[in-house]
Amino acid sequence: MFPIKEIDAGQLLEKIEQGDDSIELIDIRTPAEVARGVLPNAKTLPMHLIPLKLTHFTEPGKEFILYCRTGSRSAQACMFLNQQGISNVYNLRGGIMSWAQHGLNIEPQPMGSIQ
Repeated sequence: MFPIKEIDAGQLLEKIEQGDDSIELIDIRTPAEVARGVLPNAKTLPMHLIPLKLTHFTEPGKEFILYCRTGSRSAQACMFLNQQGISNVYNLRGGIMSWAQHGLNIEPQPMGSIQ
């Protein structure tokens, strides 16, 4: 087993502010949790659907940043994806809670869901 890649709220904010269009934010929380707000420009994909959407994570040149409430479930999801041979995924350390604790913007609605 190998360690998952992680990014913290400050590093993610820097990528967003630089206009890094190679990243895609994916909120893996439940619909009820998502209704409380999401990171700016995030898409949603409930954790239990990740195995059905593996091909989504194979887009060349993309980095996928997964997050949940505290970073625990998204770390598990990243580990699962790594085990499937997908290495371009990052866990947002501390999840949306860390993002909020840094006083960063939370949007009321997601950008969309992963189909």
